[in-house]
Amino acid sequence: MKRVLISDNLAKEGIDILNAFEGLEVDVNTGLKPEELKEIIGNYDGLVIRSATKVTAEILEAAKNLKVVGRAGIGVDNVDVPAATNKGVIVMNTPGGNTTTTAEHALSLMMSLVRNIPQATASMKEGKWEKKKFQGHEMCGKTLGVIGLGAIGSIVADRALGLKMKVLAYDPFITPERAAELGVEKASLEELFAGADIITIHVPKLKETTDLINAATIATMKDGVYIVCAARGGIVNEGDLLAGLESGKVAGAALDVFSEEPPGLTPLVSHPNLICTPHLGASTEEAQTAVAIQVAEQIGNYLLKGVIVNSINVPSVSPEALEQMGPFLHLAEKLGALQAQLGLEAIRAVEIEYSGKAAEGRTPLLTAAALSGLLKHAAGEWVNIVNAPVTAKERGIDVRETVSSKGGDYTSLIRLNVVADKGGRPLAGAVFGKNEPRVVEIDGIDIEATPEGNMLILWNNDRPGLVGAIGTTLGERGINIGQLQFGRSAPGGDAITVINVDSEPDDATLEALGALDNVNNLHKVYL
Repeated sequence: MKRVLISDNLAKEGIDILNAFEGLEVDVNTGLKPEELKEIIGNYDGLVIRSATKVTAEILEAAKNLKVVGRAGIGVDNVDVPAATNKGVIVMNTPGGNTTTTAEHALSLMMSLVRNIPQATASMKEGKWEKKKFQGHEMCGKTLGVIGLGAIGSIVADRALGLKMKVLAYDPFITPERAAELGVEKASLEELFAGADIITIHVPKLKETTDLINAATIATMKDGVYIVCAARGGIVNEGDLLAGLESGKVAGAALDVFSEEPPGLTPLVSHPNLICTPHLGASTEEAQTAVAIQVAEQIGNYLLKGVIVNSINVPSVSPEALEQMGPFLHLAEKLGALQAQLGLEAIRAVEIEYSGKAAEGRTPLLTAAALSGLLKHAAGEWVNIVNAPVTAKERGIDVRETVSSKGGDYTSLIRLNVVADKGGRPLAGAVFGKNEPRVVEIDGIDIEATPEGNMLILWNNDRPGLVGAIGTTLGERGINIGQLQFGRSAPGGDAITVINVDSEPDDATLEALGALDNVNNLHKVYL
């Protein structure tokens, strides 16, 4: 039974979906103080949050069983994503659930701004009738500059076109063809700043976008420009925006987000030409229900089925892709675990080659699975598919991945080689049938072994009587052979024997096997 904690207010529809999953136990405990959350988080496999809960490195350190954090919303500013990745915790968000709502809020701010609606409302509530004072502007015929033409920005642009506005769009990842499909004009940031009457921002807060709107960029804008931001706090430099409002360079601004929330009654918030809302972009009943349903389905499907959707820190895997990739993920992890138990010391590089059907999937995820199998044995700490690439990088391991469309004798093949100061044997694996992983090559010698359970791998000379001697040695010690596979480079040459046994051999048994004539080396493995 997997346990899930909901620590922020979540729509009932989402809670009901989580409770409907067989195999999940769900607790709703909102309003927890950090020390209270830290005390109980170790009991849970999944955590569902909105914006109130802060998932810090300290909380994650206490979350011994946590596998996934689900954010009902887009922003994950309240989650220490690098710390979560290092701990092997998947972080998911719900980017589609509040897309329309946020776009509509940006448009609402825009319309309210150019028509002075909040100021006029406040004036009337004071008993005044200041019709001339609050004369505004039409949006029809004006040029709107949209910074960020993703899901939200695209909706804003579409609605603006319906208002008969001209739309300039800046997005380095949008092709001119895509811009033409949307009916907008692709522009550089400099062209947008110079040409827009109204600027609206729809990009995430990154190093590159922090303080994107600042004194220098405001200076390049039209006199009397309007600025709208319903994205993330910190993209607009609030001190520089205030200076722009005070000088008149900026005719008005509308903010739904702030660098610090709540911002308090700052000079910017108090300025008469700023209208503002308390981070309401996603605050509609429809959006909160949508993101609650979405995060509930994502958490349940990941914990119970392994399906990864909308992950921030690991490639997503749809149910269809997981069905296709599942056997290869299993194989890659087994190859990594096998490598780790072949006497490795001081790993310097990991070389992985994919060919055939194995190359048709998400190879970064397969590489993460192989690294997970390798490092969970070699690193001496908890490693999984989420933090394995980070763990490898931290240890200075050079990971090299190559892809080929040809699988040789197999429809799919994964080759794994580890460069180390000691140990490391070239391995290859394939998937037989629909879901039967096999090790098909060790040290360049063809073999067909099942990577499962207790195994013995012997490097030996191809001589008559050896297989019988191995069977006798194991039988005398009560160890039953499940499978025995034999491969050789040439008759009478180097050979490898792989034995699946029903119980773990003790040291005395290993010593006896190693003492047999023509046995050169052996390793005990558990997969």
